[in-house]
Amino acid sequence: MSTYDVIVVGAGSAGCVIASRLCADPSVRVLLIEAGARYRHRHPLVRAPLGWHPVSDSRRFGWGFATEPEPATGNRVLPQPRGKLLGGTSSINGMMYSRGNRGDYDGWARSGLSGWSYDSVLPYFRRSESSWRGETTYHGAAGPMRVSANPKEPGIYPVMIETARQLGHSEVDDFHGPTQEGFGMPDFTTRGGRRESAATAFLIPALHRPNLTLATHAQVVRVRLEGATATGVDYVQHGRLTSAAAGEVILSGGAFGSPQMLLLSGIGQPDELGAAGVTVRHELPAVGRNLQDHPLVPAVFQGSRAFNFEKLLRLDRLTGSALRWLATGGGPVGEAPVSVQGFVQLRQETGFPDTQFQVSHVSFMARPWFPGWRAGAGHQFTAAAMQLRPRGRGSVTLRSSDPFAAPCIRLGLMQEEADRRAAREMFSFMRQFFATPPASELIAQELFPGDGVNSPAEIDAFLRGTIQTGMHPTSSCAMGVDPATSVVDAGLRVHGLRGLRVADASVMPRIVSGNTHAPAVMIGEKAADLALGLA
Repeated sequence: MSTYDVIVVGAGSAGCVIASRLCADPSVRVLLIEAGARYRHRHPLVRAPLGWHPVSDSRRFGWGFATEPEPATGNRVLPQPRGKLLGGTSSINGMMYSRGNRGDYDGWARSGLSGWSYDSVLPYFRRSESSWRGETTYHGAAGPMRVSANPKEPGIYPVMIETARQLGHSEVDDFHGPTQEGFGMPDFTTRGGRRESAATAFLIPALHRPNLTLATHAQVVRVRLEGATATGVDYVQHGRLTSAAAGEVILSGGAFGSPQMLLLSGIGQPDELGAAGVTVRHELPAVGRNLQDHPLVPAVFQGSRAFNFEKLLRLDRLTGSALRWLATGGGPVGEAPVSVQGFVQLRQETGFPDTQFQVSHVSFMARPWFPGWRAGAGHQFTAAAMQLRPRGRGSVTLRSSDPFAAPCIRLGLMQEEADRRAAREMFSFMRQFFATPPASELIAQELFPGDGVNSPAEIDAFLRGTIQTGMHPTSSCAMGVDPATSVVDAGLRVHGLRGLRVADASVMPRIVSGNTHAPAVMIGEKAADLALGLA
């Protein structure tokens, strides 16, 4: 049995950070275990920002997870893309850089989680990034992860900003500055027109260090426990069961993977473990509970004129753009076709934004086209509004004791009246936005759901049949002070056990008001300091 100082399980947004920071100390021997392949993060579709949507849908790069039928959405089964490669989901996501709101973290601190206020975590956000904005109060310029500006479409962005002004919203240059509320262009984790994942930013530059061992195609089947102490892990690599020992184990498998590993190790609710055929080793009822994600309402509008992006998808032009991108990283293949983003308050309950609104000048059904071969999707705007602080809660449970079986994922979408009301309000806001000049002048008609959906019953049916999530699952191993309702303490240590931490988006006690990759990186930064005794 090989022995290490720390074993990190999962080379995703947090795990890559933790492994890289820990092995920067040559006296710390680190084993990083990843179920995915070693080199798949290099694939051109993964590296190209324009390729993120097909990559996120592909089983080649992901786990292929899906929810159980969601009762309040007509029993729909919703895909849950999670990356199974170096970088984890940071290698298949939309690359949008978003931290959430100051109020999120201050709320965590008020719940008793010392060290997690906004002022406490801001240094970790700054340490992780190399921002195009340079070194400021809010941004870092020397971190491993490149954060870049995204081009503003000159014929569209000013129209969107003026429309926002007509509705009483201001333009915001930086969503991570003094205020998050308003409309502007988000930043993206790209470097030279190529995806910047946690793997490319943190892990790959550290692989030359002799005290870091990376095991790929390796899936952990359980944490080894001796009494109340974690002593290592058992994992299967290339069909062979292998064991490794360590003074500390850090699970970074994400909101689905980390609770699944705890449950398979016998850590959870005894009745549920027994029903799944798992021997109970440590009672901790909150494992897999409190799952949260951002409900997302979509809409599609037909443009009143031709947009450059649809023209660029003509096969000959797209081929030329791809060759240019391969050579230089430049051109549309290295950019995100985002028209505008807004953080707005639709309900005056918390004093900070409750809705994240995004517009893209490309169709959901966009595809390469060519005259005589096949038609394109057309010149369309797609819009999405996400509810940032949902009331509904889901769960992650075991299907069986088989470590290779996907977990049972239940989101709890639309089960709370407050969430159904928020979905209606978000849909109404999107319609209002595109009915307001000058944005209305860019719109010929609403395609989805269309003009025939107007009555409250019709709108509710549309929402039940189409609501999705932002693919931002969190909180299934939540931090807290009470072991009856949480899984880890403020030091990310699993309640009642020694030598075992969880560090990824699953530890958020409440989902942040924005995308979750940057917060997961921050959690990884802080977890490394905690493991080294520096925080």
